[in-house]
Amino acid sequence: MHGITPLAQPICPKSRFFADFFTQIILPLKKGHIVALLILVVLLIDQASKFYIKTHFEYNEDVLIGGLDWARLHFVENEGMAFGITFDWEYGKLLLSLFRVLMVAGLIWYLRLLLVAEMPFGFILSIGLITAGALGNIIDSAFYGLIFSVSGYHGGVAELTAFGQGYGMTQELPFNGFMHGRVVDMLYFPIKWVHIPDWLPWIGGDDFLFFSPIFNVADASITIGVLMIVIFQSRFFRDGFIQQETPEAPAVTWEDAEKSDEEVLASADSDTEAPENPDWNENAEQEIPGEDTRNNEQPSESAPKPNNHNLL
Repeated sequence: MHGITPLAQPICPKSRFFADFFTQIILPLKKGHIVALLILVVLLIDQASKFYIKTHFEYNEDVLIGGLDWARLHFVENEGMAFGITFDWEYGKLLLSLFRVLMVAGLIWYLRLLLVAEMPFGFILSIGLITAGALGNIIDSAFYGLIFSVSGYHGGVAELTAFGQGYGMTQELPFNGFMHGRVVDMLYFPIKWVHIPDWLPWIGGDDFLFFSPIFNVADASITIGVLMIVIFQSRFFRDGFIQQETPEAPAVTWEDAEKSDEEVLASADSDTEAPENPDWNENAEQEIPGEDTRNNEQPSESAPKPNNHNLL
């Protein structure tokens, strides 16, 4: 059986498509392009799901996902902040929407700084997810009141209207309802009812629904971004500090290098000088080639005397 190679296993067309897409399109992109692509994908998924729910569901309509009782699509609209917090003041919703716009502008500016500073890419992606989620909810607040009719409880599925003819355009609100759109929520996961023991004060004897919030894709994107920062903060900020400290390292070692260079030059100069040995001249006299040392005659007074400081 020598010389026979096993046949290669066939690759699934879908797997090949995703592999080629990742290696040929995603990898060659720069970090800024990848973050922009991430924000765009989150926005498309978020807005597509909201458009579908808004135009196909009645208000408070509930549908099981895959027949699971703990995973549902439940259509509600949020007029205020997270967890259904609203403002009784007529300018409350407007100020909230403007605050969201300023926050997103700050996040985009912060993303640019992170990319220029070459901070850890995982941290940059986390901020990108938070930015995408905030943008998704801003679109609801700014435009849904202009382009959708009201969603009713019974037989009142919303429809697209001419721009500026939606449910939010009314003279009773500031700016005729601009920036007063309601955020569409639909993801609902009532996982389990938990009974609280009677002996606990204040809340004892009640039933608690684990994970009761109704949210959307934009909220999930914000939550994932925050959780990534919380879980991997030690790695993100450790890598960031290392990158910031590396440019300062040569400033310290440079001085040490100059001192070491001076020491090397000083040691080299000292090696070129002759050693100050008082017995050297006497040994040199005895070892002069061609001189008859048997006749140990004393040099005459006119002969030059040896000079220890001028050997040559």
